[in-house]
Amino acid sequence: MYLPQPGDYIDIHIHGGTPVSGIFILESLMAHEDKLPAEVSGVSYTYGIHPWFLNEDNHKQLIISVENSINHPDVIAIGEAGFDRLRGPSIELQRITFEEQVAISEASGKPVIIHCVRAWDELLSVKKKLKPKMPWLVHGFRGNMELAAQLLSKGMYLSFWFDFVLRPESRNLLRRLPADRIFLETDGADVDIRAVYTKVASDLKISVDKLKSIVLSNFDNFFK
Repeated sequence: MYLPQPGDYIDIHIHGGTPVSGIFILESLMAHEDKLPAEVSGVSYTYGIHPWFLNEDNHKQLIISVENSINHPDVIAIGEAGFDRLRGPSIELQRITFEEQVAISEASGKPVIIHCVRAWDELLSVKKKLKPKMPWLVHGFRGNMELAAQLLSKGMYLSFWFDFVLRPESRNLLRRLPADRIFLETDGADVDIRAVYTKVASDLKISVDKLKSIVLSNFDNFFK
């Protein structure tokens, strides 16, 4: 298992990332791809069922894939898993599958990386119902302060959608959020995580090194 080192940039959510010296990446492997983690310096993995690629026919096999992969030493979290009202099967099947992955998370002691699009009520309902002990991180966040506050009040962490966080209008939101609950990501897009850190550090009026230290501390707390 590879973990970030002091001074590293952390890209908390990426698909198909290429390791670069000084950048730790957490690559998201999706169960439908049948791709297994490889031991690569600078890379650890999440493994889960993305709602876009879930259906009634593959549901059981995908859950088995998650169960078989979660104990791999390089897989440090479940995900991305969650809900999407714009793409995917019925919300009921998404809920069942998400709850099953939360159960795997709790049993394995590994946290959850969440994909959620226009289904916040469902996500919060499951959180209230299951009362998980393992932490949850919402990736690709691009919502408003009200939604951010609601998620943070339930103990969740937020990782910001790269395009959103690079816009000038994200500055006010960033400054109002607790720095000890945030992460940054590229999601596999053609953007340099170092540029994301530079923008956010400027918004927060801190140095890039200070921001890297904050995010590393958040990583340590999230993954314990």
